[in-house]
Amino acid sequence: MDIVEGFSRIGEENAFAVLARAQQLQAAGKDVINLGIGQPDFKTPEHIVDAAVAALRNGEHGYTAATGIPALRDAVANELSTRYNTSVDADLVTIMPGGKVTMFATILLFGKPGVEIMYPDPGFPIYRSMIEFTGATPIPIPIREENGFAFSADETLALITAKTRLMIINSPANPCGGVTPKSEITKLVNGLGQHPNVAIMSDEIYDRLLFDGEEHVSLLSYPSIRNRLVLLNGWSKTYAMTGWRLGYSLWPEACFEAVRKLAVNAWSCVNTPSQHAALAALTGPQDSVATMVETFDERRKFVVAALNDLPGVRCITPKGAFYAFPNIVDTGWKAKPLANALLEEAGVAIIGGPDFGTLGEGYIRISYANSLPNIERAIDKMAAFLKQQSPA
Repeated sequence: MDIVEGFSRIGEENAFAVLARAQQLQAAGKDVINLGIGQPDFKTPEHIVDAAVAALRNGEHGYTAATGIPALRDAVANELSTRYNTSVDADLVTIMPGGKVTMFATILLFGKPGVEIMYPDPGFPIYRSMIEFTGATPIPIPIREENGFAFSADETLALITAKTRLMIINSPANPCGGVTPKSEITKLVNGLGQHPNVAIMSDEIYDRLLFDGEEHVSLLSYPSIRNRLVLLNGWSKTYAMTGWRLGYSLWPEACFEAVRKLAVNAWSCVNTPSQHAALAALTGPQDSVATMVETFDERRKFVVAALNDLPGVRCITPKGAFYAFPNIVDTGWKAKPLANALLEEAGVAIIGGPDFGTLGEGYIRISYANSLPNIERAIDKMAAFLKQQSPA
């Protein structure tokens, strides 16, 4: 069959492959602890589940507008307006079936052969995958350990060329847990004033998972780029709703109609009961979020200290999300062989840094979205393995 060439360039998210292998090993009776998948180990709060059930009981299970139910779009606009002390038009909000769909739509809007799209490296692997799918040239934005895994505004701005059409920014960041300080974000935005043809997609899905007094700095706070900013966010991480497949995006007016048509063509609308659950999440009690962040913080502190005690491993303290990105160069292992050996031989599922970009070599990603007892056991297994096994 003559399949479109773009599909030969499309990649994937290896965390799902690792999850599948971990489940396969568990089914065969092996003790496997999964520190690979980026999924909170909390149940969705009860009032959110109740709202979805009530919607079903009340007959709210038909099509909605492609862009989402009006009450939810209003709630998203309200939330953003209140948090960032700005005015957000609900008519520019689109409810999406997950965060990835906003990436997909944005990169489709701007990606084509002959243009360049900038993205974080190490970064979420779907960025590069979709850029290559469109035929655009991917331009990595270096995310460096010496910067606390925050991007450098100067280094990022220096990568812009006449071919640049889109820049993707992610803070708090996956996979490194880095949080870019306000000073760097402001410098970036000021520099973008010299590049009016560059659109920006700000992936802010981890915006409420912050530690050590960090405050989220949204690109929505900068009026000078509002007419070319795509904001990506959602419910998956904040409310432990990964499987609900819920996200939202805020679009420049010039892009909105194209995205609405894409929704009509591709997914019709987001599942209706889930939209009612999302409304309950935004407008209901937020204590579950604070509890989750407090628990993640406890795990984060343990993980960083424990990783730094492993032979050949060093780990800086992440400021956001629920990932640590330890440097394993001094173990003598390459990242992916180590990740594979830890899964197959030690029963610990992690992700090798190169799955997040070329600058990920020398690192592994640890998700501490698992219980503290499981994390403790996993670190013990890793310690025993590193003491006994020579690099492959």
